[in-house]
Amino acid sequence: MSNYIGLIRKEAGSDYGVSFPDFPGVVTAGSTLDEARQMAEEALAFHVEGMAEDGEAVPEPSSLEGVMSDPANRDGVAILVSLKTQAAKAVRINVTLPEDVLQRIDTFAEASGLSRSGFLARAARHEMERNTAV
Repeated sequence: MSNYIGLIRKEAGSDYGVSFPDFPGVVTAGSTLDEARQMAEEALAFHVEGMAEDGEAVPEPSSLEGVMSDPANRDGVAILVSLKTQAAKAVRINVTLPEDVLQRIDTFAEASGLSRSGFLARAARHEMERNTAV
């Protein structure tokens, strides 16, 4: 299990936003602090899964001192976000989707800081968890 630094920021009238200095572009948010922490763990896990699928190396966690020495990070509150498991081996599949659905998936995934595969895995897990809870 690795712990990465997440930076929480909140402006008046907005949700709690979380970014990851070790993973530029990965952001998430929650309406409460607890939700933001939970979403941070999910976003980090899905991003790392996408990196593994793409054959990219996962960076070593930066130190708190290193993160906070960057002036751009000083307005955030640092939290530790656990990457509880290493990404499972990715398996390439071929899926056919309507073009308009694929465009919406790509737009949503990019805005969420996820890869297409990461988003689809997240959506599938969400749907399976939702249906097993019923």
